[in-house]
Amino acid sequence: MPGMGHNRAVSTPNFAGAVDLGALAASKEQQRKADAAVAGAPAGSIVDVTTATFQAEVMDRSMSVPVIVDLWATWCGPCKQLSPILERLAAEAGGRWVLAKVDVDAEQQIAAAFQVQSIPSVFAVIGGQVAPLFQGALPEQQIRQAVDKVLEVAQSQGIDGSVAGAPAGTDTNAEDVPAEPPGDPRFDAAFAAIDAGDWSAARAAYQRILDESPADPDAAVGLAMVDLYERSQSLDPASALAQASDPSDVQAQLAAADAEALTGQWAACFDRLIATVKVTGGDDRERVRTRLLEMFALAGDDPAVVPARTALASALF
Repeated sequence: MPGMGHNRAVSTPNFAGAVDLGALAASKEQQRKADAAVAGAPAGSIVDVTTATFQAEVMDRSMSVPVIVDLWATWCGPCKQLSPILERLAAEAGGRWVLAKVDVDAEQQIAAAFQVQSIPSVFAVIGGQVAPLFQGALPEQQIRQAVDKVLEVAQSQGIDGSVAGAPAGTDTNAEDVPAEPPGDPRFDAAFAAIDAGDWSAARAAYQRILDESPADPDAAVGLAMVDLYERSQSLDPASALAQASDPSDVQAQLAAADAEALTGQWAACFDRLIATVKVTGGDDRERVRTRLLEMFALAGDDPAVVPARTALASALF
């Protein structure tokens, strides 16, 4: 089974499990590329699967063409990095394999059948036989290697058909893939600065976008994450957490919340900042409230966000 990996290497603090700013930038590009490729994908090569359609779309289909099952959820950050890559590769394959997408929250019966322990989880189904492929958001090259292995095994078993009338055993050329729509050039400077670890330049680039488009969500999240990484360059997470025993010590609580955010401990991060809101006032309280709103943006669809927003409202009013 391939190992875990990041989608894009950037200069960031070395915290295990840290939120990956490079991945945030890369995922925007990946989704843009996937949208372009999927628009030209053969019908039936990328399908959303439910319990009702699983037998036909996955098990029956796997008798003639290999099926790769992507188990994901809307709140899962790594899923947002992985799914666009799988979609693009499925589109590029021109029908030689099927990508079956399963929302584990909506289709818990399927998730239970696959004995899913964490997501994203990816499985291959060949000739009705299920085999685990990998977990987590891998680099594209490793995903390509995994897909190539699936095709190799399928072919060895005589399963080399296709969907939507695409010729069996053929692949699409790069020229056949629809041209990618141009990206937003305003983000290019921010992405380049992120890759170089130049947080000041990245912040300036995101701020320019927000000056022009104050409601741009990608720029707002990018700016918040740049600020988090720059604040954390010399942060010792263990020390920050150990020194945060007094809820009224705003600076200590903010540092500890940064340590928790960097390791994806969103519930703990939110609880800490809400507790600090409750025991502070004036400028200190507003400072913590503002930081908490930034953390909500960074956490995205994490399940801890909704109850934390409710708790914040109660703490404030």
